[in-house]
Amino acid sequence: MTKPTISTQSVQTPEVMIGAISGLLRDGEWVATGTLSPIPAAAALLAKMTHAPHLTTLIYGDPDFRLSEGFHELFALAQKGKIDVFFLSGVQIDKGGSINLSMLGDYDRPTVRLPGGAGSSMLSALVRRVIIFTTSHNQRLFVPKVDFINATAADDAPWRRGGLSHLVTPLCTMAFDGTKKEIILESIFPGVSLEEVVRNTGFDLGIGERSIPVMNPLTDEELAMLRGPVQERMRRIYPQFAASVWGS
Repeated sequence: MTKPTISTQSVQTPEVMIGAISGLLRDGEWVATGTLSPIPAAAALLAKMTHAPHLTTLIYGDPDFRLSEGFHELFALAQKGKIDVFFLSGVQIDKGGSINLSMLGDYDRPTVRLPGGAGSSMLSALVRRVIIFTTSHNQRLFVPKVDFINATAADDAPWRRGGLSHLVTPLCTMAFDGTKKEIILESIFPGVSLEEVVRNTGFDLGIGERSIPVMNPLTDEELAMLRGPVQERMRRIYPQFAASVWGS
């Protein structure tokens, strides 16, 4: 059997993130994505077409996956323990893995008021693994402590099924250390320096004496699949995103 070769082709940042998230998904899992989540949606499709053929994909907005009651049905699946992986993001993420989707500044007099967390608190507690994704990476996003907590990485509630697993950004992949209960750096992407990641993160990443590897998350075969059948599916689900990444 020929070992897959790591792609040396020019790869766009969204493609790198898609490949990294895809590699975190396991065969047989039920994976759900919410609104405005094209990168996780593409990652789930790529995983199913490559290393995880038995993955069940629940992509909100996919014309091939109709929810009769919209998000209420997705919430019900989570409450029944059917969803293994869900994806969240935030305007702030802190060292402890909490995310903020509601406001910036003082709660009574915020500088910015946002739509809120929707079902993020419930979903983060009832799915088995949460993967956070974000299309930016700077100190305004990664802060020592969030201004408002919409969802936490982990707690001791007896009914909680899981917690935060990983975070994927344009620069790197981070993991949640369940023992220390904090986010640590796991790997950086090609063309990114360790100094760049540290400089753009507002808290210590627990690097210490560890050697942080450079990870190219896509093989040539996976990149061909991503730019072939995956992008064709994405044009039906997220046409604007597909056009921005792969052209019209």
